[in-house]
Amino acid sequence: VRTGVTAILPRPLADLANPVFAGIFSQNGNGELTGSHIVEETGAFNFPITITNTHSCGVSRDGTLRWMQSVLPAALDSGWGLPVAAETYDGFLNDINGHHLTSEHVAQALDGAAGGPIEEGSVGGGTGMITFGFKAGSGTASRIVEWHGRAYTVGAFVQSNFGKRRNIAIRGLRAGPQLVEPAVREGTPRAEKGSIIAVIATDAPFLPHQMKRLARRVPLGVAMTGGFGYHSSGDIFIAFSTANASAARAPSGRIASADFIPDTDIDPFFDAVIQTVEEAILNALVANDDMTGRDGNFVPALPKTWLKETFG
Repeated sequence: VRTGVTAILPRPLADLANPVFAGIFSQNGNGELTGSHIVEETGAFNFPITITNTHSCGVSRDGTLRWMQSVLPAALDSGWGLPVAAETYDGFLNDINGHHLTSEHVAQALDGAAGGPIEEGSVGGGTGMITFGFKAGSGTASRIVEWHGRAYTVGAFVQSNFGKRRNIAIRGLRAGPQLVEPAVREGTPRAEKGSIIAVIATDAPFLPHQMKRLARRVPLGVAMTGGFGYHSSGDIFIAFSTANASAARAPSGRIASADFIPDTDIDPFFDAVIQTVEEAILNALVANDDMTGRDGNFVPALPKTWLKETFG
């Protein structure tokens, strides 16, 4: 079994019922992101995000709902909820048809969600994922954006599982031709099958349409690493802002207001999204080792010696 689930809480548990403004973009929709229609419709959500394997997406969604009912029933004061659950395919390494993920695993991930440094590589939902024919999985990166005397953070989390080896690019170097055959055993996947899920989070005040604009910049970061959005890839991205804590859940019967950075000043945040997505994908590759999975299927890690010799 080479699988897991990753949980992201957009706000601390005590404030989780308070929605965050959000936007979604699907570059290539051969995948699943539950709850996406209500995010598209309302520009907000107030549930954790979970990411797992393709055949466990429903378990992850339902497990999140059960967890919310248990630990934060007030978030379901309307009597219903639509959790956000995403997936990528890990069936080369994982016994995906064994349906090993349970609601208990989902609850453990949600209970364990915390701030601070994030473990990367073959962890959580990224456990069985592959990128450019190398072992990949979970990756993250962030940038500080200065705006008129204020500092805001833009962070990216990816579950990376895409790409042909010959296309890989690292820091602008088209590295594919140098990496076509290193440490390859028969059966190592070389096709473009797979997907990438990216979550962009910021504390900068943006409105839902602006969050969608940030999500639309994710493919540029993917392309920096050599990802092209192939037919069988589910490239689906969600962005949210933790600012405007009260605006997204303003009471009825009164005018609501929200702060936002003007569209004319959004370019540095676009840059931050592109840079963090590129770095997060590379981090998912670097923070890894060789892995053998079901039926002896083998996936090598990106060669560390080659990385040191090439980039120092």
